[in-house]
Amino acid sequence: MNNTRFATAIHIMTLLAKSPQEWLTSEWIAGSININPAIVRKEISVLREAGLITSRQGKEGGSQLGKSAEQISISEIYRAVKNTEVLGKKNQNPNPACSVGKEINTHLNTLFEETDQLVTQFLGDKSLKEFSEQFE
Repeated sequence: MNNTRFATAIHIMTLLAKSPQEWLTSEWIAGSININPAIVRKEISVLREAGLITSRQGKEGGSQLGKSAEQISISEIYRAVKNTEVLGKKNQNPNPACSVGKEINTHLNTLFEETDQLVTQFLGDKSLKEFSEQFE
């Protein structure tokens, strides 16, 4: 993943885990991450669709975890925001007349899938609670 979506999502989720009884606003969360609140709202929307966050609107609005931090694995957060392969993108138009070019994307698919499974498995062994406890 060659962007900051995962880091932003983990930051959001950690803030919510550290304040489980509070409704945190996107503006407050954005202040911690030092980014535009619109970016936070976009990621909150994605995390809410994945069932990881619950939100409410209005004067007393904000976001909270959708379930307890010990029930949320880091891999769930990763899968919610993942939009590219860990190793990047495949070659767009390899030369089909080349012995490597004609098969490269087939072999890359296998490599990418295996890598993604390893990352997901590794992150699945870690809970949001365990991660957030580092910030005591």
